[in-house]
Amino acid sequence: MTNKLIHAGHLIELHLERVDFPNGGHAHFDIVKHPGGAVIAAINEQNEVCLLKQWRHAVGAFIWEFPAGCLEPDEPPLLTAQRELEEETGVLASQWRDLGQIYCSPGFSNEVLYLYEARGLSAGTVNLDEAEQLEAHWLPIQTVKDWCLSGEIVDAKTLALLLRLEQ
Repeated sequence: MTNKLIHAGHLIELHLERVDFPNGGHAHFDIVKHPGGAVIAAINEQNEVCLLKQWRHAVGAFIWEFPAGCLEPDEPPLLTAQRELEEETGVLASQWRDLGQIYCSPGFSNEVLYLYEARGLSAGTVNLDEAEQLEAHWLPIQTVKDWCLSGEIVDAKTLALLLRLEQ
């Protein structure tokens, strides 16, 4: 296998990788290298979950999604989840449940997302960066499930985490 860095951005790198197969053939893959992230389903005492209505430039729209964020270098995923929950929603959690991980688009990216359920909520401090255009909303879990089935929620990480909450 050979690997050529095509572009290094602020968050991701794009690589062209040649893979040699055991049968003598080969293929070239465009691979996006991503640091990974954490996704959080914060659930309050009224059994409501926090969803963000967030502007996503890549799709040119506001979409509904669970709070999430990228791992900092050498940061454990749980610390990322705790940091992002407070920064985006102003909420702290005392109880955390690890719900595993998912690969977002394994056909072209190595991005892995770590999924968490957060309970035992209390007030923290919102700390958005200038690129984050979002509003936090607390909604009944059944409403969120209905929105997933109706197509109102189109964010893959939110769909996956909602399913994992059932375990």
